[in-house]
Amino acid sequence: MSLLGGVRPPIAVLSALLLALAAVTALSLGRVGHDRIPEAVLTSQQQFAEDGAIAMRASVDESVTDLQGAAGLFRSGAPVPADAVLDKVGSVYQKWRGTAVIEVGSGKLLAARGENLPLATIDRGKLSEKGGLGPRMVRLANGETRLLSFALLSWDGRPQQLLVASRSLRVPAISLGRFRTIAVLDSTGAILSRGGSRESEQDLDDPQRKAAKRADGQLRAFARTAAEKARQHPLKAREPGSGGFPGVSGSLTGGASNGERAAAGYATLAPARPGESTVAGGLGLTVVTMVDVAEDPSRGTDPLFGIAAAGALLVIGAAVVALLLGLVQRPLLRLFLESRRLAGGELQRPVSVPAYGEAARVGHALERLRCQLLGAPQGTSGPATPRRLRRIGARGLTAVCAVLLLAWSAPLALSLHHADSKAVIPQQIVNDQRERTDTLADRVRRALDEGHTDLVSVASLIGDRTSPDQMATVLERTLQEHPRYASLYLLGADGKVLARAGGTPHHPAGKGPGTRGVTVLNEGGKEPVVTGYAEVPGRKGAAVAGEFRVDFFNSLLKRPGLGEVRVVDDKRRTLGGNTGYRAFEKLPSERIDTLVQGTGARAGASLRPGALLDRDGSSVQIAAAAPFNGGGVAKSLNWTVVSWKPAEGLALPENTVQNHTVLAGLLGLTAAAACLGWLHIVVARPLRTLAAQAEALADGDRRTVLYPRHHDEVGAVVRSLELIRQELQEQRKRDSAPLAGRN
Repeated sequence: MSLLGGVRPPIAVLSALLLALAAVTALSLGRVGHDRIPEAVLTSQQQFAEDGAIAMRASVDESVTDLQGAAGLFRSGAPVPADAVLDKVGSVYQKWRGTAVIEVGSGKLLAARGENLPLATIDRGKLSEKGGLGPRMVRLANGETRLLSFALLSWDGRPQQLLVASRSLRVPAISLGRFRTIAVLDSTGAILSRGGSRESEQDLDDPQRKAAKRADGQLRAFARTAAEKARQHPLKAREPGSGGFPGVSGSLTGGASNGERAAAGYATLAPARPGESTVAGGLGLTVVTMVDVAEDPSRGTDPLFGIAAAGALLVIGAAVVALLLGLVQRPLLRLFLESRRLAGGELQRPVSVPAYGEAARVGHALERLRCQLLGAPQGTSGPATPRRLRRIGARGLTAVCAVLLLAWSAPLALSLHHADSKAVIPQQIVNDQRERTDTLADRVRRALDEGHTDLVSVASLIGDRTSPDQMATVLERTLQEHPRYASLYLLGADGKVLARAGGTPHHPAGKGPGTRGVTVLNEGGKEPVVTGYAEVPGRKGAAVAGEFRVDFFNSLLKRPGLGEVRVVDDKRRTLGGNTGYRAFEKLPSERIDTLVQGTGARAGASLRPGALLDRDGSSVQIAAAAPFNGGGVAKSLNWTVVSWKPAEGLALPENTVQNHTVLAGLLGLTAAAACLGWLHIVVARPLRTLAAQAEALADGDRRTVLYPRHHDEVGAVVRSLELIRQELQEQRKRDSAPLAGRN
């Protein structure tokens, strides 16, 4: 017999699959949702930490780039005194705690501003080595940590100088809400800085002091664990199939107290894309966020549903297997034995004829052939096959089994036990959506402000005596160092472009520079053109203009777990997004539009982000909106970042039950289709052909040669029929031989 042919393998495989599916159904549907903190909340904490790591990496990289860019602009012009360099750098950028210029060869301090820098820690002999000008962390005598950045100042005929700037390793500027704590760790797990909900102990009573002490100990425990996990390779740390964040990140759970459990997320400083290099990524820093999440002891699912579904499958599966064994396998095996007996010449005992279907037709044909082998006239021996037996065959029985299995699988696959509008959405997820959207709004605002600061830096170096060629050189250098711009140009008071680098300017011809630091051009076009202006000292009315790339803003909005994100103006028209959109289109729903409008209403001295949980019938949607807040020229744009996502994609117990239910139904459909289809191909269809061939042979067709197509039970019966056909031909020859002799 063939290994994969015959009637036994499909039925055996179907039995095994149904048993396995019943076990999986009972276990998966009966054990879902017993965690007090849903997986969606832990994933949200991981993504929160990733946002913090991205913000800190961007801040550190931007600081280093700004210092080196400023030094490059100084190098491109005439020599400048060290004091003038620090004064100009300090007037443009206010991000450094201290700056200094030293002579590389002698180590002489030429100028200094701000706090005293630990210049003794700088090994000037290694500055020329690879990575010698990279930033480094140093610890001060008071225990604080500073990040030192370096850039070279060199002019022909003058000793080479080193520009040094220091900044504190503050926690990243992200929105934390009221009860979240954030910390920055070094590679050993030591906390370099922390922020968030930490009040002075003088303002706390005894229970609050105990809670604060517990939270501090929990944060330090999280820090040690996160630092250990951060040493993994990013590819080994992520689960198979996960993507998005290129560094090491994850979530942790801590101890419980008063119905709340500490949950944390951690993430290392990593480049924007895998394979890229970043100065911040080499510092070995990790960001950890921690928040207390309320536990829900009632969360979970009823295990009886899984047990009942598994029990129903066992009953239906047993009925299907019994039908296949009793009405397909056993009759076919009986035919195989009976046909082999007749082919072997044992004709005394009548053929045991099955009761239904093609097997009954073949059995009646074998009985007629037995009678013919005993000498009865061909085509007349044996009773005719009853009409009703032709209607019930292996094909119809396979269809009945398919219907039985479909009755169990289809309701599950169509999500009979679906998550509806009553799904419990933890408040922490709604809060995280709001705070992450606020962080994204701040990130876009800071990008605009930093871009405008770059324009101010360039404008401060273009004097009234700078030639157009020198202007173009400065603009081209800035464009190469800052990919956020699509075009940079110097605009005269009359609107004439004096020098440019990059794409064609979109500024209206004949019109002077805008009075606002950042504005939007081309409102009637296919895409908005966000343009920044910085006045040039000494050139009346002239300004450096920079047009930001739309792709640059869209790339800032691509954060996992936020769903669809849009940047809208004060008229709630779309300017950018993380997915496909049309420029200046309206928001997709009235509820979201109302949310954006509500967050734009001034509450006190500042604007506040908002969020809503929208339940529309059986669908649930989480939305959040955050207006531009804080200082800088970008705040005057009155833009808002809005995000929304469906709750059905969250890893909640209700959604997990629904997914497992659908999966069980699909597995049932797959098992039924595969095994019953297999049975139809190797048994039902050949058996119908066999019945027709057996009846034709019994009716007197001795010329058609019968040969088996498969080495299985049906093929064995065909081989036996061929032997019977040959024996009947020999019998006819023997019977006709005496008649020929008499003639």
